[in-house]
Amino acid sequence: MVCGATSGAGKSFIVTALARWYARRGFKVAPFKAQNMSNNARVVADGEMGSAQYFQALAARCVPEVRMNPVLLKPENDTQSQVILLGERRDDLSRMPWRSRSEHLWPTVSASLEALLAENELVVIEGAGSPAEINLQTSDIVNMRVAAAADAATLIVCDIDRGGAFAHLYGTHQLLPAEYRHLIRGFVLNKFRGDAALLSPGPEMLESLTGVPTVAVLPMWRDHGLPEEDGVFDAHPAGSGPSIAILAYPRISNLDEFASLRRVPGVSLSWARQAQTIAGADLLILPGSKQVAADLAWLRAAGLDAAIAAHVHARKPTLAICGGLQLLGKALHDPHGMEGAAAGLGLLPLSTEFQPRKRYRHATYALGQLTGYWACLSGLRFDAYEIRHGLTTPSAEPATGSESAPVLREVLPNHCGWQYGETLALYAHGMLESPDVMQALFGARTPTLEDTLEGLADFIEPHFKAETLLALAMPRKN
Repeated sequence: MVCGATSGAGKSFIVTALARWYARRGFKVAPFKAQNMSNNARVVADGEMGSAQYFQALAARCVPEVRMNPVLLKPENDTQSQVILLGERRDDLSRMPWRSRSEHLWPTVSASLEALLAENELVVIEGAGSPAEINLQTSDIVNMRVAAAADAATLIVCDIDRGGAFAHLYGTHQLLPAEYRHLIRGFVLNKFRGDAALLSPGPEMLESLTGVPTVAVLPMWRDHGLPEEDGVFDAHPAGSGPSIAILAYPRISNLDEFASLRRVPGVSLSWARQAQTIAGADLLILPGSKQVAADLAWLRAAGLDAAIAAHVHARKPTLAICGGLQLLGKALHDPHGMEGAAAGLGLLPLSTEFQPRKRYRHATYALGQLTGYWACLSGLRFDAYEIRHGLTTPSAEPATGSESAPVLREVLPNHCGWQYGETLALYAHGMLESPDVMQALFGARTPTLEDTLEGLADFIEPHFKAETLLALAMPRKN
């Protein structure tokens, strides 16, 4: 198990790397995270699961499935999250208070873990936040309660770049209940910059205080290619290529599908929260949204609606995915009280009605005939997924603000994608994860996901001793 001294310490990154390292050694491996809080999700056979565990399963060379992330919490605002249990939306659980809800979830968590342990030689488990959140220990279903249930050799990873690493590790160890401390088998210092010799005598002193060795020091590595789980990723400064702005509304979702843009040479990539960022963009991207009506209100309050309209009316390329497609349309109808009704920006002649049942689909998509900036994608095929409540249909009235309105053309069947002028609006997530699409759009073939996963295992190999990792995979001697 990999726990963190803080959020953002690198748990997901290290679990993914370890899953591939053990898989390359011939182990039958599966990942597990009892409860994940993220609006980045992927579609699998039984519904949806957190993107991080999806990638970890691919790293482990196994088929992703919902038992690997039995509980997914998708934040809808600062105080409320949608609960996804074994891939399916559960509004009854969403309405429960946090602490009482955990006991309702634990039987599913426990059963999922037991099944994966029985079916695999090794399960690599990810914690959440910190295991030393003393205000949450009585309702813990994701950190040390899971470690104890699996009798898991546990690593605690710390982001040393933040400073205070030894205090973070020591304090985490000391705040754990005594009955859990024997599970801690190693500390990992992550994101280190500088001369490793300067760390001494810190690791030795920490071991003398806790009895726990520091088993690895991992250098800072920003361009590993694995999508970030918890927030927007670092933007790229100005380059010689196109300028791309991604709208960063508060309830942004599935932003991990745009991580490949960071690996395009020369691209200038920025997150748009101000009108001038949109005005300077060659390509504007409107990503998914967990609460489209609320994000529409935010866009209008920030004055970004006019900037978006100016970009579209100037016939500059625009890519709208899922929620981004919905907010560009004329109206959001919500007869079942799912997400909220609102008037859209009116830049696409489309209207959306939110349906009670969420649509999940993972498939290979083939784009129809496209024109203008997007013509290079005509006929291209790519793997992608849909995850949505919205049903979108063409509106009887054209979009506003154009004297010569373009023709709305369906480019993916079953109301899944349209082109309108220079705006490409799709419900299919993941187009930019296709190397063929990236080659066509930017003339650069970005690394594949498999390249990235192999690179993660290559990266950790010289920094962990192989005998240490193999010992951690063995049953503990009593």
